Amino acid sequence: MSLRIAFAASNAPIARAALASLTRRYGDHSEAGADVIVALGGDGFMLDTLNRTQTLSVPVYGMNRGTVGFLMNEYSEHGLEERLEAAEEAVLHPLSMRAVTPDGDEYRELAINEVSLLRAGPQAAKLRISVDGKLRMPELVCDGALVATPAGSTAYNYSAHGPILPIGADVLALTAMSAFRPRRWRGALLPTSAEVTFEVLDHEKRPVMAEADARSVRNVVQVDIRSEPEIEHRVLFDPGHGLEERLIREQFV
Repeated sequence: MSLRIAFAASNAPIARAALASLTRRYGDHSEAGADVIVALGGDGFMLDTLNRTQTLSVPVYGMNRGTVGFLMNEYSEHGLEERLEAAEEAVLHPLSMRAVTPDGDEYRELAINEVSLLRAGPQAAKLRISVDGKLRMPELVCDGALVATPAGSTAYNYSAHGPILPIGADVLALTAMSAFRPRRWRGALLPTSAEVTFEVLDHEKRPVMAEADARSVRNVVQVDIRSEPEIEHRVLFDPGHGLEERLIREQFV
């Protein structure tokens, strides 16, 4: 019995062309009735697909029609069913973000890679950091800060000089961006059970925005971040090219 494949593609012309070619060759099922979803695009589209389909419990196999493609497999139209049958599964647990604005409005989002706070004006942000309700840093003056999962540790976190985390590690990276005070503070490693709270100090003069995998909330005064172990994203990789191997390889580039 052949696999029931649902295809999804970004709006990039190269991804739309791949979608047309693959659906002609393998057919196309609804995502709810599929055995596997094949996402065609880049890492951003892969993250969107995983978030959009999280309630379906259907694994997602990405093929790169974007730029970096860290979460994607190499694109090929040939032997797709055999590749899907042989694929290795990685289970990712997202972070949850609760962001509060000055008016008391709350926004909740999930992030597979990271939750980040970024200055939204010309002046540096001032943040107060608590972990599990205990104050750990009274004032961090910086361009921003983020909390990253192991899966997201090679993305924005690594660009901000944060550590690469092994995919099986029960650890989150808390990383500062351009820390001014304390000078050159690079952040901390925290257990996945930790809940991190950022309070924005002097928010009217120094506005801050929050992002959960590029979904933004502007002008926040508090952001709470924690891991969600009950939520699972199933991602498929070709044998020998899974996340664990990619994370190790990235450290020797």
